[in-house]
Amino acid sequence: MSRVIPESALPRIAMVSTHGYVAAEPPLGKADTGGQVVYVIELSKKLAQLGFEVDIWTRRFEDQPEIDLINERVRVIRMPCGGRNFIDKEYLYRHLHEWSENALRFIGKNELKYQFINSHYWDAGYASQRLTEALDVPHVHTPHSIGLWKKQLMEKDFPDDAAVFEKKYNFTQRINEETLLYRNCDEVIATTPFQVDMIVNDYGASPEQVHMIPPGYDDNRFFPISAASRKAVRARLGYEGNVILALGRLARNKGYDLLVDAFSVIASRIPDAVLLLAIGGTSLNSAEQKILDELKAQALALGLSDRVKFTGFVADADLADHYRAADAFVLCSRYEPFGMTAIEAMACGTPTVITTHGGLYRAVTFGRHALYADPFDKEDLGISIVKVLKHPRLAHRLGRMGAHKARSLFTWTGIAQQLISLIEERATALAFTDNEWDEPWNDGD
Repeated sequence: MSRVIPESALPRIAMVSTHGYVAAEPPLGKADTGGQVVYVIELSKKLAQLGFEVDIWTRRFEDQPEIDLINERVRVIRMPCGGRNFIDKEYLYRHLHEWSENALRFIGKNELKYQFINSHYWDAGYASQRLTEALDVPHVHTPHSIGLWKKQLMEKDFPDDAAVFEKKYNFTQRINEETLLYRNCDEVIATTPFQVDMIVNDYGASPEQVHMIPPGYDDNRFFPISAASRKAVRARLGYEGNVILALGRLARNKGYDLLVDAFSVIASRIPDAVLLLAIGGTSLNSAEQKILDELKAQALALGLSDRVKFTGFVADADLADHYRAADAFVLCSRYEPFGMTAIEAMACGTPTVITTHGGLYRAVTFGRHALYADPFDKEDLGISIVKVLKHPRLAHRLGRMGAHKARSLFTWTGIAQQLISLIEERATALAFTDNEWDEPWNDGD
């Protein structure tokens, strides 16, 4: 039996992210393919720089290859399950026993040995628990978002649609599986203090097993530039007036409709303000097209069609310059586990306004690193953005101190080091405990 993966003397880590389009160059904006995929790939690259081989395990579907090389130490390994078609993450768990069986066979064939397995989101945690039990390696789980929190927020905001949400998001199954996962895996990595509290208090996980490590950004790509360079970037990208930028996947939870409402507050106060929505992927499915059409109709109904611009997908190579060129960046989500786009914007020195329905706003100081507002209150969100655009001293402070906050807390290198330290501390503690139990009972009794 020939090996598919060549042997290596370096220690190996498995990252498991089963849903979406995980690839060396992921098609960001496609279904279930956004910040989590970026998180997994960037963290894997940094772990590799720290001296590890990293295998990113995911699902194989459509015409994807079995193995996709990211660099000499990081690769994507895809195992099939559930057929060739894309499957939404909410119902992928139905097929993950098949995925785990295929993964275990591949691991056995290639004699792969892992230091630990880090799973991402509940579907991957569900699949990885089986792997870690069979392989007898530690299971570290990163939830990214929490089902109970999402359910509570959605039912609060749309109380008449609870039955629809249950069918679409499969909350009951998800929350049950999350409860088992948080209680049974070796370590849980929350990304915000709020997640730590909820995983311990509402899901009943042991406080000793829950740790907070925030997401990160690539400080080699996202950083401030001089005023002269920024002026040139704005000219190249065609930015004119006071540009308010929001970008990300086309999904209702991102709250772009709430931002369009808030822009009606801004438009009457700042005549040259422009809302630029760089949303969606390189191609849109029917659900995404429906959201986009509704947003355009909303802008038309508000008489703002000439000031709300829909630019579509922003290529990864141009992303940092779009952040830098904007006069304000807005994270307007209805709910957001963290908000990587806001961190990237802050890192680029762009004044940022953050939703209060998420985790990031608790990590920043209002008026120093960023402003935050309730996107369901269009006056609150709109006036917060107006303050950034009308007061240059405030904008300058937010840009400078926001970039400093991002560099001090959220780089991928620091996050990778925190993860490795957590595993090493755990191994040391277990070794110490094992030695204690090995001591003879010679206390004189």
